[in-house]
Amino acid sequence: MKLIPQFSEFLKETVNLNQTRINLLDGNVKAIQSFIRQSTWRPKICKFYEQGSWAHNTIIRPVDGDEFDADLLVMVDPVEGWTAKDYIVALGEVFSDSATYGEKTKIWDYCVTITYQGERKVDIAPCVVSRLVRDQIEVCNRATDQFERSEPVAYTQWMRERNNFSGSNSFRKVTRLLKYLRDIKRTFTCPSVLLTTLLGMQINWLDKDTEEFSDVPTSLRTLMRRLDEWLQLRPIKPRVENPNLPSEDFAASWTDTQYSNFRSFIHKYRGWVDDAYNAEGKTDSVVAWRRIFGDAFAKGETVKASTHLAEGISRIQSLLVSTAAHVDELVDAVRDFGVSILPASFYRIPHMRQPTWPQATTLNKNVQVFATWQISKNAIQGRAVKSGDILSRQGGLWFDVGVNGGLPLPAGFRVQWRITNTGVVALARNSGRGEFYVAQRGNRRWEELQYRGVHIAEAFIIRSSDNVLVGQSPPFNVVIE
Repeated sequence: MKLIPQFSEFLKETVNLNQTRINLLDGNVKAIQSFIRQSTWRPKICKFYEQGSWAHNTIIRPVDGDEFDADLLVMVDPVEGWTAKDYIVALGEVFSDSATYGEKTKIWDYCVTITYQGERKVDIAPCVVSRLVRDQIEVCNRATDQFERSEPVAYTQWMRERNNFSGSNSFRKVTRLLKYLRDIKRTFTCPSVLLTTLLGMQINWLDKDTEEFSDVPTSLRTLMRRLDEWLQLRPIKPRVENPNLPSEDFAASWTDTQYSNFRSFIHKYRGWVDDAYNAEGKTDSVVAWRRIFGDAFAKGETVKASTHLAEGISRIQSLLVSTAAHVDELVDAVRDFGVSILPASFYRIPHMRQPTWPQATTLNKNVQVFATWQISKNAIQGRAVKSGDILSRQGGLWFDVGVNGGLPLPAGFRVQWRITNTGVVALARNSGRGEFYVAQRGNRRWEELQYRGVHIAEAFIIRSSDNVLVGQSPPFNVVIE
């Protein structure tokens, strides 16, 4: 069944970014714009331009404490004598030197990020206009000190055109639903701009006012079918070009393994969507849609538990071994059901060393682990990885720690990392670990991806003055296939 009212409620109450967060974000952005205009930053500002999920109206509510963000482009005239990195560095210095933004500021290759307490951040990216060609837009790459062509305004117009073809805002709604699916399942990796583009490519002017996009569940089924068919025709990772800048390949950040994994799971979830759409009877339909979107879908409905979920729990239990030498199939089960299926007993590992520091009366749990994958320890580029993402056995992860929604660890505290491997391969090679390790660069620690299994990284915060344990992060699951 379609369950159109339930989809409307699900989007409103669970998926869409709520108005309170939107208001906070809007207020932050206006303050940042005012600050930049009044600052000593040299470039002449032409205008500010919203970009990304925020501008496209596909932004979703954070899942499990994740952040939501806004991309703010600062269109500027060229500054004589400046190279690409100067725009980023100078903007970063203006914010870093500010009493208001100093502790919230982080400088990246393409932007300056302001992170606020409470799971939100604003990425500010300078864009130079008409440097070589009239009206041509270029972003600035600090790492390479190169200007790079970009078409953010044209891309937003393309996205809005697709949404108009689909009607009733259905393209945006389906995009939000699939981003939510990605974030709760954590079974595939796909950057938002890539996912939005892949979906938009499945819509054209002939779709306007057709039955294929008559409502949200029908639009979801249509786009999942079309995307799956497109992917199945391409067993090898294809280029996914920016529709307004063919030289830009949105799929470039994907590894072959990530593409293959995405292709497999879209095929699987397409089947689940078809099953839910075609289910007869309200109860069976709710159960089928919850198989896809979790118990938050139609949460006011009382139905029997999903047999699929029960099957998943049973399967996981059968694969766990008390010594943590879990069989290889555990990775496949986590791939199918996500890390949320792991029971509490999974994290009680015999070879995991317990903390020996004196513990504060109240242990702060508002500690977050962030991870960045790189092909090598000193590589320039990398990509963000979330807990539970499926990774291949190449490269490694830089782990970093944040507190209170991602803020830097204050002075006077240090981090100790507990790294624990599980699985028959790691334990057979006497590499279960489970010990505490010091950070290597600032608060960060590098770990290579070596053994198939579901592994764990945790951050423990120690107060330097008295060596007391004051905070601990939730487990960060590293799933290596």
